[in-house]
Amino acid sequence: MEEVMTETNTQPAAVSVEDSQTESPWQEQRGVTVIPAQVVAQIAAQAAYESANVGSNAGGLLGIGARRNFHSRPEAKCDLYGQVAVLHLDLGLTFPTALVSTLQQVREHVSQRVEYFTGLRVEKINIEISWLNPNNQVRRALR
Repeated sequence: MEEVMTETNTQPAAVSVEDSQTESPWQEQRGVTVIPAQVVAQIAAQAAYESANVGSNAGGLLGIGARRNFHSRPEAKCDLYGQVAVLHLDLGLTFPTALVSTLQQVREHVSQRVEYFTGLRVEKINIEISWLNPNNQVRRALR
């Protein structure tokens, strides 16, 4: 499992004599934050799910008997390279839909949410469309 370590500055800023007397010991040792790739992938999956017209495969065993589901998160994977995340999404879409604009919106939303929650830079989002659903009775975007 890949993990990213976010380092925080452990050197205190220049302070005056009065300020140094009130500084608590925990402020000097801030440590390191570790975010596993699986956590980043879960955030990406939730962000993709929040987009309209996006669904996932659900049920089945080894892909056999899987059904199209607009009420669960799509599959997501993440590769971490330092402070950079590369995401892979496997999802389904309603049909007909404008693929280019829909995928652009999904990429923007996922990128914004991952960067907001993790502080990582999303360099690339690969999207695999595994199915299209011609049914018009699907949910709208979550707000």
